[in-house]
Amino acid sequence: MKGDEAAAFFLAFAVVLGLARLFATAARKVGQPPVVGEIVAGILLGSTLLSTTWGPWGETAPLDGVRPLLGALAQVGLAMFMFVIGYEMDPSFFRDGGRTTLHVAAGSTLVPLVGGCLVALPFAAEHGPSGGAGFVLFTGVALSVTAFPVLARILADRRLNRTAVGRRTMAAAAVNDLVAWVLLAVVVACFGTAGQWRVALVPVYLLVLVCVVRPAMARLLRPRKAEEDRPARALLMVTTGLMASCAATEWLGVHFIFGAFAFGAVMPRAGLARLRAEVMARMEQAGTQVLLPVYFVVAGTGVDLAAFDASSLGLLLAALAVAVSTKMSGAYVGARTSGLHRDEALTISVLMNTRGLTEVVILTVGLQMGLIDEEFYSVLVVVAVLTTAMTGPLLRCVRNDRGTVTRPGRNAETAMTPVPPR
Repeated sequence: MKGDEAAAFFLAFAVVLGLARLFATAARKVGQPPVVGEIVAGILLGSTLLSTTWGPWGETAPLDGVRPLLGALAQVGLAMFMFVIGYEMDPSFFRDGGRTTLHVAAGSTLVPLVGGCLVALPFAAEHGPSGGAGFVLFTGVALSVTAFPVLARILADRRLNRTAVGRRTMAAAAVNDLVAWVLLAVVVACFGTAGQWRVALVPVYLLVLVCVVRPAMARLLRPRKAEEDRPARALLMVTTGLMASCAATEWLGVHFIFGAFAFGAVMPRAGLARLRAEVMARMEQAGTQVLLPVYFVVAGTGVDLAAFDASSLGLLLAALAVAVSTKMSGAYVGARTSGLHRDEALTISVLMNTRGLTEVVILTVGLQMGLIDEEFYSVLVVVAVLTTAMTGPLLRCVRNDRGTVTRPGRNAETAMTPVPPR
């Protein structure tokens, strides 16, 4: 890369980062999580400024040579993000709430999974490049996901993260996400385009992670005498292991995001609280704050809103209706059957409907693996944005400004305790 191509790359990178930050700030000002603005920025940039016809150099330096470089940066950012997600899957999330967690997670996963499969059946022949079964199952998984990191940000912004409803929702979302990633790995392994024989080695890979990598990382990261370069050395070791895990799963025929997620999930935690905070802070700064916005731009290049016609609009309305109704009803019924009051169950159902960037990641995997076509990908990306954007307004409808439910329940044990304003 030299000359005009280098200039085009650096300019495109600057535009991506600048507009992603601008849209994230704008989203926060209108009461939306910043990720909504970042996704919208990615879609708009992908279909306008980063289209094949854009560039102050005209035909002399097309952006075809820039896109692979932005894509490589995006992949690194996505790997770091998935590592953070896996690392944040703390076992305490699965213990909190017990029965409530399992009921809400089961309802919010199974109902939209079945609903997504059913709504996908009429469109399988037209939008499923790899065949009907893979398309149908993938759609069910994509519509069943809850965006755990986006949900955590929403709860923190609204000071709900320390309430009973916040803890229960986070626990259920953690279980929901874990199940969704496992199901996606199965679908990709069975219906993806990679060679199938290597998939048989996945159990060996997982065994090596648990029995070899986890103890080795615990020894390498164990606190020793004062070391000035300890955080930097730990970050280097973690990043090296992360990239190796991504390479392993990609070679096995499973998408590299599963390698990043699994590596984060098996990382040792005991006795490493301070180091964990330092490494995670640096990983988030480098990965999610700088490189991840690039991922949304690259993902946005596959969304062509100008190509939406009457059939696309019908598909969008059907997918949106099924996504919202099944997710919220499943979470609500799960919460009610666990003994929660209807108001707390309604709040949980609204929060569990958040999909955001997690669904965008899943959809990109499906597009890359040939499980869905570009039109269906575009439709479901819009669904992900809309379901995330509606979380704030719906939450305001069921809760008042002080952080309590509109109609408080009678059971003191299930009532939500408001968090004092900061």
